[in-house]
Amino acid sequence: MRKKLARIRRSKSTRARIEHSELPRLTVHRTNLHIYASVISSDKSKIIVSVSTLDSQMRDKLTGKPGRGGNKEAASLVGEMVGKKAQEKGIKKVAFDRSGFMFHGRVKALADAARQSGLEF
Repeated sequence: MRKKLARIRRSKSTRARIEHSELPRLTVHRTNLHIYASVISSDKSKIIVSVSTLDSQMRDKLTGKPGRGGNKEAASLVGEMVGKKAQEKGIKKVAFDRSGFMFHGRVKALADAARQSGLEF
């Protein structure tokens, strides 16, 4: 439980800094089996874009692969997809909210793929 509380504490401080930027934020949440990414408006009222490994499009791409949603390959696909959908909605610049998760592994793979697909943060 202590580990989860530390992650929540880190996420609060990150969100406080992001709030001052007044940019939409790209939030990431990961579990052992899946990874989720959403672009949320700057006033916290609306989810603009949301992609996860549970979406039907993503499941089709991950079918037959080991680890399905819980690996770096799946995270990079989610990052690429969220970047493309955000570009379609006219969003080019976001603040990256890693929700207290360390910036390595799947979180880093998602961020790098989102940058390659055109998002700036």
